Order: sequence, then C-alpha cells, then structure tokens
Amino acid sequence: MLNSLLPMLIFAALAVGVIGALRRARLWRQGRQTAVVWAHIFLMPKRYLNDLHHVVARDKAMAHTHVATAGGFVAAMALALVVHGFGWRNPILGGLLLAASLVMFVGALAVNRRRLNPPAKLSSGPWQRLSKSLVAYSVGMFLVSLPVVGIAPLTFGGSVLALILSIGLIALVGWGLLEMIVGMGWGGPMKHAFAGSLHLAFHRRPERFDDQHRDPNSSERHDAHRGSRSTALFPLDLTAEKLGVEKPADFQWSQLLGFDACVQCGRCQSVCPAFAAGQPLNPKKLIQDMVVGMTGGSDKGYAGSGYPGIEVGKHHGASSEPIVPQLVEAETLWACTTCRACVEECPMLIEHVDAIVDMRRFLTLERGETPEKGAAAIDNLIATDNPGGLDNASRLDWAADLEIPRIQDRPAGVDVLLWLGDGAFDMRNQRTLRALVKILRAGGVDFAVLGEEERDSGDVARRLGDEATFQRLAERNIATLSRYRFQRIVTADPHSFHVLGREYGDFGGNYHVLHHSTFIAELFDAGRISVAAPAQAETVTYHDPCYLGRYNGEFAAPRQVLAALGLEVAEMARSGYRSRCCGGGGGAALSDVPADLPGRARIPDMRMEDVRETGATTVAVACPQCTAMLEGVVEPRPRIKDLAELVADALVEPVTATNATSAPSQSREEEPA
Repeated sequence: MLNSLLPMLIFAALAVGVIGALRRARLWRQGRQTAVVWAHIFLMPKRYLNDLHHVVARDKAMAHTHVATAGGFVAAMALALVVHGFGWRNPILGGLLLAASLVMFVGALAVNRRRLNPPAKLSSGPWQRLSKSLVAYSVGMFLVSLPVVGIAPLTFGGSVLALILSIGLIALVGWGLLEMIVGMGWGGPMKHAFAGSLHLAFHRRPERFDDQHRDPNSSERHDAHRGSRSTALFPLDLTAEKLGVEKPADFQWSQLLGFDACVQCGRCQSVCPAFAAGQPLNPKKLIQDMVVGMTGGSDKGYAGSGYPGIEVGKHHGASSEPIVPQLVEAETLWACTTCRACVEECPMLIEHVDAIVDMRRFLTLERGETPEKGAAAIDNLIATDNPGGLDNASRLDWAADLEIPRIQDRPAGVDVLLWLGDGAFDMRNQRTLRALVKILRAGGVDFAVLGEEERDSGDVARRLGDEATFQRLAERNIATLSRYRFQRIVTADPHSFHVLGREYGDFGGNYHVLHHSTFIAELFDAGRISVAAPAQAETVTYHDPCYLGRYNGEFAAPRQVLAALGLEVAEMARSGYRSRCCGGGGGAALSDVPADLPGRARIPDMRMEDVRETGATTVAVACPQCTAMLEGVVEPRPRIKDLAELVADALVEPVTATNATSAPSQSREEEPA
C-alpha cells in the first residue's frame, strides 16, 4: 500500500505546488515590470547559503536550527523523490534519507521548543502550525523509509492493524507534504522558502551580496565608497505619469516578491525605534500589509504584533486600490526614521525603507499631504535652499572671527572642501564646526568652504518624499561644485556625507567624501595632530549615527579617535550595526507623529537610558541631529560632546609647518565594508 500511495502522494503534492507557485508568480507580476536577468537564478544558492546565513548567524541558536531544519528538509525531499517517487530503493540512498529526516526532526524539535513560550516578536497562527508540520513530515518520512534499508516494519498481528499503521504513516507524510510543498506555492508559511529564494536571485539591490562579510563592528577602518553596501535611494523619474507608489501594483514586481519572502520572525520589529516608542509603526506588520494588498483581502488574519494604537483587522486592500488610508494609515509611514535597523536585521534582506519612501513620495508629490512641519521645511527649501528658511548669505556668520578661506578665492584648488551642512545655522552645531576648523588648522590641512554658495544637500526633502526638490538641490549643488577644484569633501554631518557620497552619483556628482571622524582618524594616523592625555579618568560611550554606521559602514574611525584621546569607552548594549536610532532621521522630527501621548516614550529618551546603563559621564556623538535629539533629553543626563569638540579640547601645540600643505594619507589600503 505504501509503495503505491507514496509516489502518487509525492507527485500530486508537487503538481499542486507548481500550480500554486505559478499563481503566486502572477501576483508578483502585478507590479511594475523591470528587466529580469535570468542568469541570476544561478546565484541564488550562493546568496542563500552564504549571504543570507551571515545575517541569520547573528542568532547562533536559530542559525543552527535553520541549518538542521531547512537543510534536512531539502535533502529529505530530494531523496524522497528519488527513492519513493521514482522507486529507486537503493539502501545507501535510503540510509541518507533516514539521516536527512533525522536531522530535520532534531531541528523541528528545536523550533517547537521555541514555540512553547514564543517571544513577542514572533507571529502565531499558521506559524505555530508550521513547527508541528515539520515534525510530522520528518517522522513520517523516517518511518516509511525504514524498509528501504532492510529494517522490517513491526508486525502488530493482523492486517487491519497494518492497514491502520499504513494509513497513519501516509497521513503524517501527507500532512507534511501539504504544508511543505503545497503550502509553499499557495501562500502558506513555507512560501518564504519559494518566494525568498527567488527574492535573493532577483533582488533589486544585487550589490548587497558579496563575499567579504566583514564584522560590521570591526576595528578596521575603511573607505565607505568601496565594497557592496547599498543604501542609496533609487532616483524617481519625475516625468512619469504617476510619482511614487499609490497602490500595491505601483511597486516593482521584485519588491512585491520581496514582501512575500517575509518569514514574520519579528527581527525588524524588535529593533525598530518607532515601534519601541509606541509610535504607529511595526515594520513586520507593514510588510504583511503589503502582502495583503498584493493578494487582496483584509489584515484580520494577521497573527502578530500590530501598529501601536491601531487595531488589527479594520484595514483592507487590493492590488489596484490605494494603500493609504484603506490598508495603511499615513501616520504609520511618517513614523519611520529611515534608520535602516529593520533592513540590517532582516534575514531575508527585505528593503522596508525603500517601500516607505516610495509611498511617501506619492503622498508628498501627488497628494500634497506631507505633515505640516515637514511641508514647511520643504517650502523653506524651495524658497531659501535651507529647511529653516534662513538667509543663505548668513551661513558663515558664526565664523566671522575665524577667517575661514573660501574656495572662490583659491583658483588653484584645495585638498579639502569643508561641507558645513545646515548645522551651520544652528548655534549648538556651530561649536562643533569651530572645533573642526581648529583641528584642520592644527593638522595643517589645506581646506576651504563654499560659504553662501553651499545649499542644503536635499536629504530631508528626499526622505520626506519630495524627490523633485531633492533633485533640484542636487543639480544646483553639483553645478556649483563643478566650478571648483578639490580632492575631497569632508563634513561633520553624516546625512550630507551619505547624500553627497552615495546619492549624487546618480545625477553626475561623483566625489570622494569623508566623514570628519574618518578624516580626524587619518590625521592621527599621519601624526599630524597631537593631544594631551586626559587630566582625569573619564568613561565615555559612543552613539553610532545611523547614516554613518548602518548606511555607510563606518564604525571604527570614531572609536579610533576616542582611543587616540586616551578615553575609556564603555559600549552600549545596542551599538555598532545594532545601534538604536536617536529619532531624528528621515524627517521624523518634522513628521508631527505624536510621541508624547500617555504611555509612550520618546526615542531619544530610550537612547539615553541605554547611555545611563553604561555609567558613562559623556556621550560622544558624530552627527548634528544626534546631538540635538540627545541634548533634548531632560537633565540630569550625561553631557553630549561631538568627537571634534573632544579632540579640539585636547589639542596641544600644532605640528611644524613643514608639512602644512600636504594632505593626510591613509596608513594602509582599507578593506571594503
């Protein structure tokens, strides 16, 4: 009975699964069509086994569980097809099938153990059922394969009992095949194996995959312009009939495929600063809402944590229906700080931030529904080239006594163009800029500034969805920069650093841009600046800015600067690539999303709690927005000091002028991020 039913069961499951897979593919193809490089399908095994598992491996226990469960299933299914499907009952193959089923069973037990008391980030519902299906398939396949290796089945003394046993084994295998194979194509929990594999093959950011996989918290400095880190937003065609994403079908098909790859593990939820603060955003729920929009229906079947303050089950969508507000509330999109913590943590490499900005673009450019403060900032950018609406001619007023050279007066060019950023209008950040100027002069650096010709980089406009204003600012800045000669751009603003270095290239502006922490570290390497030892021992902690760390992979240089100062650094529990956002990125500070309702926390307050746990008396920062957000925390609290301020305070007599015109050089060829 088993010998006749098993092949039928296996091939029936495969046939139904393939039909479901074709149907699923049609759902993805509802999205905007883009070129498909079919050869990338051959890259999928490497991307799955290498790139994806480097993310999964951050949780060692789950990585081992995944290897056992997924690896055991793939091997067991392939061998079952040969042994039971095609009837090649070779004892060696049968033994391998038993071994694969046993490995899968061990992994499935670990999955079930975790589900006994699941963490809040996990979804329940079908995901609870999946763990039991894994056990059923592995046990059933193990038992039906025993006769292949010559182990006779037990005799229970009668044909009726044997029939019951056979039916039971077929039921176990059928249960597993229904979940593992049929469900994979028809939208069950196992769809992530099918959709996820294709998502890795046709990922819209193929440069995210590489063979380096350096420890992101490595002590090795690097050039952020090298390597495979892909974080720049994609340009928007401003001549298109529709700007941004209004409905699910407006996403690229590869984005819909990526949404369908979600395993609802909740890693993104656990690191999202907005979710932790009780703001109406949960990146896991957002991705699942995009799947609901793609397939049609409501979110009432969602079995995980929802958006704080928004009831689950009241929203619905379809591929041709607007996303906002039927499926997702606008405030959910505006709550995002674009910190990319969710993207960095996602084991399936889903691009949450791209999707959020795409939807913001429609709200801003087509509906004009940018939150009030954000809209005012954009209006100011349009009128005055800076979000504060200030006279650009006053950009250097804070430095009237410093006699900073302007590049307009240096026809032969300079080594370093100092990009001030819009922090030049902020009294607090002006202290940081003065400190940086002091360091540059102590190091004999040949530098100059644009002065009133410098405009906002466009970061805020772009993150708020106003791609038109961003592109206008980018084109004007690029035209200005093209008139002058310089080797490098240095800035104390990670947002300007990112935009100038990674996003202007799409518009013809290709520059070598350094964050001031990297440049100061190079000055130390070259022996160009010297500092006095601290007068008394002090514990410092360092806050990694999102746009310097996760966006551009620079974790080492700031810590090297602190080490050169002789300071004891106490790392926060969430540091490096897992650093908690300060709450000021992506225009979130301008989004009007309520963060002070009863029972809710402010993101910078949560970050300050991380600081207090270290016992540090000073927080070293490297971003004007981080400085503003953390200094906004009610005192008493540790003092906030930019790296440039710490270095400037410790400077001793500058080095001799014999090398005053030479530029600091890197001490070694840096490895890519």
